[in-house]
Amino acid sequence: MHKFFSALAICTFLAAPLLADEGPSARTPNDVVAAAPAKDWVRIAPSNLLVMDLAPDGSRKGRRVLIQLMPAPFSQGWTGNIRKLVSARWYDGIAVVRVQDNYVVQWGDPEGENPEKAKPLPKGLTAVPEDEYVASIGKAGAGISSKDSYAASTMFVDGWPVGVGGGPGASGTAAWPLHCYGAVGVGRNNSPDTGTGAELYAVIGQAPRQLDRNIAVVGRVISGMENLSALPRGTGEIGFYKTAAERVAIRSVRMGSEVPGLPAYEYLSTDSHSFAAYLDKRANRKDDFYIQPAGGVDVCNVPVPIREVRP
Repeated sequence: MHKFFSALAICTFLAAPLLADEGPSARTPNDVVAAAPAKDWVRIAPSNLLVMDLAPDGSRKGRRVLIQLMPAPFSQGWTGNIRKLVSARWYDGIAVVRVQDNYVVQWGDPEGENPEKAKPLPKGLTAVPEDEYVASIGKAGAGISSKDSYAASTMFVDGWPVGVGGGPGASGTAAWPLHCYGAVGVGRNNSPDTGTGAELYAVIGQAPRQLDRNIAVVGRVISGMENLSALPRGTGEIGFYKTAAERVAIRSVRMGSEVPGLPAYEYLSTDSHSFAAYLDKRANRKDDFYIQPAGGVDVCNVPVPIREVRP
């Protein structure tokens, strides 16, 4: 069962009693997260993690990126394709081909646009229709609000930021995942192409929310973001690397359940009281550093806390 919370709903119905109980020590968002009890954390199944290992850097240090795949009901056609591509080891040997400053890092087959040299895709991939950029979530209940330039409201669904209703072609029960920092999406050509999942990108700049409902969001980077965001920017058009020597090879991509010794990861449940208090602190912070509370917060400026859990 999915639980839906908007920023205003959480702050209105939960924040006041929580803040009264926090005491003087919980003054920042990080304080709230650190104090969150174990019951407020949700384990991420290893089978929902992509483990992408890039070629080592110049000092021969390994570079690993972990991506959590989008859960149902969102983007399931594309995530299904991604699982098939991983199973076929298709991603092994492709490369990071584009790094555009304040925008995205993109990886795929460097010869993907050349039919004679392109790496053959495995059989059984789904051609996903454009209407699957949006999912129906049914009645979300009271409290849907918060100003947003791209949707009638924004909220969190099972740990993920989504837009709800509003805009051309979007009913009041339509919802879609958002292009926040760290979001992973599917590269595509012009409409009606929606991409297979063979070409992916991660957002490394200000949230490009204009892409919402135009490109599939299939996951988010939960660890190793620095191994993407710190890569040299491409000098070609829209950040593409001009030469093969500039590209960063991808050694392998595996599901987390295939990687021995992979640490466990958890996210702070977005239907918990701890998350409500955390969200309120993001919107109304006043401590030794902050002078004037903002009184509000953009959904992409509320990164869902994720932590590594080792035995």
